[in-house]
Amino acid sequence: MKTFSKRPAPGERGERVSCPVCGSGTARPLWDLGDCSFARCAGCGHVYQNPRPSPPDLARRYDEEYLEYEVRNAEPYLRLMLLGLADLGFEEVEASLPEGRRFLDVGCATGALVEHAARRGWAAEGVEVCGPAAEYARKVRGVPVRTGTLQEAAYPDNCFDFVHVSHVIEHVPEPGDFLSEIRRILRPGGWCAVVTPNRTSLQAFLFGSGWRSVIPDHVHLFSRGGLIRLLASRGFRPVRRATWGGMAQGLAPAPVKAFLDRAAKIFGFGDVAAVLARNPLPPD
Repeated sequence: MKTFSKRPAPGERGERVSCPVCGSGTARPLWDLGDCSFARCAGCGHVYQNPRPSPPDLARRYDEEYLEYEVRNAEPYLRLMLLGLADLGFEEVEASLPEGRRFLDVGCATGALVEHAARRGWAAEGVEVCGPAAEYARKVRGVPVRTGTLQEAAYPDNCFDFVHVSHVIEHVPEPGDFLSEIRRILRPGGWCAVVTPNRTSLQAFLFGSGWRSVIPDHVHLFSRGGLIRLLASRGFRPVRRATWGGMAQGLAPAPVKAFLDRAAKIFGFGDVAAVLARNPLPPD
């Protein structure tokens, strides 16, 4: 499946920023793609857009066209999310939680995973920045979804047991603040699963600026190690990590792809990185 992306609209103006991960003001240009430019932080090595689009400009890209894309791909994306959760040991976490457990899917699109979690007995809801997609989730799937960013949703403190964030954090201008907000709304001992393209994957190494995740809508390109460090810096305890996707469909003969897909899970060079982290319990 091709990743959804829109070219910047006329009139969008980028803003120069310090590294959103470590705060360093020094970055070296990496790729200039015309529509967007990526830089590598001289302090921590994080790769991010600089200049980057403003948050309102980014949000406006998610419109009816995005809804159509998500409706068309809802089922295959749900299967991929469930496979990723399985790799992170979700069922084990689920079984450890009491009745009344609460689940939040951030960037829930049309609400397919929210609906799935509700059928498994969770009090499940979502938040989605695309207004048409959030409306679809409420009307068609009948699930509770708030429209806007996670911060705009303004959930109470300590109200969720599990927060799922799949292919979202790379779109968020300030990922550290985003993770702090997730920790605020998680109960002590609660869990968070974060999934994002893996900048240190085999495909990223082979294709460079032609890697399929180097697109205008991705303001960050995380390495798995960088994501783990950012989670830890915001008070999370990373518990489990995984990668998958050794080679994209059509880029290698089927036997080679199958071999690389298996190896990616073992050796950690998959195109997608996932981390399961916990909001620590307070000390006794």
